[in-house]
Amino acid sequence: MAEVLYWISTFVLILTLLCILGYQLILLVDLEFDYINPYDSTSRINQVVLPEFIIHGIFCFTNLIAGHWFIFLLSLPFLYYNLRLYIKREHLADVTEIYNKLYWEKKKRLFKVGYLVLVFVFSIVSLVWTLAEDVH
Repeated sequence: MAEVLYWISTFVLILTLLCILGYQLILLVDLEFDYINPYDSTSRINQVVLPEFIIHGIFCFTNLIAGHWFIFLLSLPFLYYNLRLYIKREHLADVTEIYNKLYWEKKKRLFKVGYLVLVFVFSIVSLVWTLAEDVH
C-alpha cells in the first residue's frame, strides 16, 4: 500500500510542477505577444516560483525516503539549480528586465519542462519495473 501511495504522490507532484511551469510559459508568451503588461506577468510568475521550488524539494525528499535512488539522483541537479537560484536571489522575475531576459526565461522554463518530462518517463518505467517484479 505504501508503494501505491508513493507512486500516486510522485505523479501528482510531477504533474503539479508541469502545470506550474506551463502557467509560467503561458504568461511569458502572453507578454511576448503583448497580451499582458510586464507588471502583471512578473507578479504572477513570482507568485508561483517559490511553490515550484518547494514542490520539487518535496518530490526529492519523497524519493529519498522511499529509496528510489535513480529518480532521486536524476532530480538532484534540478534541485541544486533551484537552490542556487534562490541563494543568489535570481529566482524572481524582474519587471524592469523582463523584456531583456524574455528569451532566456522561456528557454529556462522549456528546459525545466523537458527535464520533468524525462523524470516522469523514468518514473513510469520504474513503476512498470516494480509491478513486473511484484508479479514474479
